[in-house]
Amino acid sequence: MTGILLLIPVALVLGCIGVVAFFWSLKDGQYEDMEGAAHRVLLDDDDPPPEGSLAKDVPVTDPSGEAEEREENDKPNQ
Repeated sequence: MTGILLLIPVALVLGCIGVVAFFWSLKDGQYEDMEGAAHRVLLDDDDPPPEGSLAKDVPVTDPSGEAEEREENDKPNQ
């Protein structure tokens, strides 16, 4: 019985904190744009990699060896 006397006020306090946090997020505009984040995931970032990035220094390897052939074919004839 004494456990219930302790748990009920704790539950009420936590519930009130949750309700206050919910109304604060409504006031702050957290639910204004529900589909924006979903559409942003699908957008492509066409920005080039930053200077000094390792992505441009790492060669792309193909186990079939086709990548090497393509690199040779892409070079202009000298």
